[in-house]
Amino acid sequence: MKRLFWSGLILLVVFSASSAWAQKTVKLSIATGGTGGSYFPIGGGMANIISKYIPYAEATAEVTNASIDNCLLVGKGKAELALTMGDTVWEAYQGTGKFKEKLPLRAVAVIYPNSMHLVTLEGKGIEKVPDLRGKRVSTCSPGSGTEVMALRLLEAYGINVDKDMKRDRLGASESAGAIKDRKIDAYFWVSALPTPSVAELGGTPGIKMKLIAHADAVPKMKAKYGPLYFAGVIPARTYPGQEADVPIALVVNMLVCHENMKESIVYDILKAIFEHKPELEAVHRATVDLKLEAQKADGSPIPYHPGAIRYFTQKGVKMK
Repeated sequence: MKRLFWSGLILLVVFSASSAWAQKTVKLSIATGGTGGSYFPIGGGMANIISKYIPYAEATAEVTNASIDNCLLVGKGKAELALTMGDTVWEAYQGTGKFKEKLPLRAVAVIYPNSMHLVTLEGKGIEKVPDLRGKRVSTCSPGSGTEVMALRLLEAYGINVDKDMKRDRLGASESAGAIKDRKIDAYFWVSALPTPSVAELGGTPGIKMKLIAHADAVPKMKAKYGPLYFAGVIPARTYPGQEADVPIALVVNMLVCHENMKESIVYDILKAIFEHKPELEAVHRATVDLKLEAQKADGSPIPYHPGAIRYFTQKGVKMK
């Protein structure tokens, strides 16, 4: 009888586990970015919340080249959700810039401001952006939103990226490694605060990292590309050895999906994330800025998904 009891109990546990797995009928891929940036851990945090609190859904965070590639992946149905910068998703929606056609993207949520980092080292002779002339600079990896924003910022200073400097195209971790090895003089990176790879670089013994101010480029960037950019600061002591605020350019950071995603799924995703936001904040402090008041019709450069409109409207946000 004991043997029969334990055999039955084991079968019940196996059956229950199999049933629970079978209920995960919706598989969601979240396109993020490189492992040295903020997108990947934030996307991983979102995936964990979705998988944990939506009974029918299983989500995974995917390493990508970030914003441009992420928009393409969602637009072509190769990923269900993506993190992207506001300027990049605007171009994807319009079918301009790096995008040959309009992509059917919709906003799920405005998440947090994305901060432009211009990173160099003491002794490189770089005190301001025009000093990049003649230097070897990484504008980030191809297919990244950082590259888009970096080129626009350099343009605002009258710097021709192909003629006035030597250009590399490396991701966040690769750029940090290259500047540490003295292979490049500076690099751009757009991310939440703090960026792990920048923090690691700043804490490296024998290296004095420096962040270059560039907020004065914002008016020219807005004049040409619209109200996508705004001025802000990287607060003092965000990174090791950073003693003062650094004025910079910022852009909104977003979670997007395909326009054809089922309304109830988008609604459930937002419900799970907002109801369990402390779990996301524990992964990356930038998500503290994921707030209901940031969700409004003019807060996103592209239209919101109907599922998002339903959720935010129920929460008292005016979406029209």
